Amino acid sequence: QVHLVESGGGLVQAGGSLRLACVVSGRTFVNYVLGWFRQAPGKEREFVATIRLNDEGILYTDSVKGRFTISRDNAKSTVYLQMDSLKPEDTAVYYCAGRLFTVATTPNLYTQWGQGTQVTVSS
Repeated sequence: QVHLVESGGGLVQAGGSLRLACVVSGRTFVNYVLGWFRQAPGKEREFVATIRLNDEGILYTDSVKGRFTISRDNAKSTVYLQMDSLKPEDTAVYYCAGRLFTVATTPNLYTQWGQGTQVTVSS
C-alpha cells in the first residue's frame, strides 16, 4: 500500500513562489511515477507535471513550463514541485498521484492520490 502526503501550499502574491512536497510511503517500485495535478473550483482536474523515480523522465503542461520545476529526493522518498512566477490562474488544490511504469498526463491513469494542498495566488 502506497501513501502520498502533500504539503507546502499557502497564500502568495502574484509573482511569488511556493514549493510543494509529496512524501511517498509504503512499497514503491523501480518504475514508480509521481505526478502533480491541480483542480480549481468548477473545473476538471488537470495535469501539471510528472516524474519517474528511477530516471529523469519528466513532463510539464505547457502553461507551467519555465515557471515550475519537478524534482525528487529518493533518499527522502519525496517529490517536489517548485512553483515560481505564480499567477492568479495557478490557484487550485494541488494533488500528487502515483502509478507504475510510464509517465502519463491523464488523471484516471493514476492509482494512488494524496489529500491535496491548497495554493492561492492573489493579484
